[in-house]
Amino acid sequence: MKKLSARRRHPLAALVVLFFALAATGGLYAALAPAPEARADDSAQSLAIDQGKKLFSLGCASCHGMSGQGSSDGPSLVGVGAAAVDFQVGTGRMPAQQQGEQVVAHPVIYTQAEIDQLAAYIASLGPGPAIPAKSQYSPSGADVAKGGELFRSNCSQCHNFVGKGGALSAGKFAPSLKGVTPKHMYEAMQTGPQNMPSFPDSTMPQDTKADIIAYLKAVDTAQSPNPGGFTLGNLGPVSEGLFGWVFGVGTLCFIAIWVAARTTKAKKS
Repeated sequence: MKKLSARRRHPLAALVVLFFALAATGGLYAALAPAPEARADDSAQSLAIDQGKKLFSLGCASCHGMSGQGSSDGPSLVGVGAAAVDFQVGTGRMPAQQQGEQVVAHPVIYTQAEIDQLAAYIASLGPGPAIPAKSQYSPSGADVAKGGELFRSNCSQCHNFVGKGGALSAGKFAPSLKGVTPKHMYEAMQTGPQNMPSFPDSTMPQDTKADIIAYLKAVDTAQSPNPGGFTLGNLGPVSEGLFGWVFGVGTLCFIAIWVAARTTKAKKS
């Protein structure tokens, strides 16, 4: 009987074990659970959306509607995504200064922080292309030669074969790509602003876009070699044909007249 009583557990032993188990579980949960960080991210995103909504109501709602639903003066922004906002506002095309056949680039009036807030608000209205990361549009390590082939096949019809731009119908035009940042080039291909068709990643992969950007940055530099001779403004066959007619045919006509005049004088003498 004494041995049995010696092995008997204390009445509070179970409570002590339960207490330590609960303490260990709570400590592990507090150390490993990502909930606080997620709540902080959600809070920051909500703040950006709220600030973006205020900026939108002051500078954009008069044309695009109070909820971005669009109006007779501006299209709907539901589903255009953050990338479209970053391109349009980041290049100064929006807010538009006046109505016209085509909105052109102007000095940017918003800071990048305000553009990010506007983009966050528009992105909250519906899913759309996100602002690309630097690794997506960086031309470093891209294939310039392949990018040139792709650009001449898909883009040169409007933008000229070195991105000088060109005229379209009804007073519209394809803008020059000289001086455009790689991020805005990527966003333009992704979202298709104004007259440009869109090339999502499902149609044109990220590395393909990076190759095109690398080519455009290569021909944009002042030190870019031109193995073909005179660039003639890089305007394509029109300027080359005009040069050929004026100087080539003109020189041949001058030589023909000179030879005829010399022949006539020789016969008279």
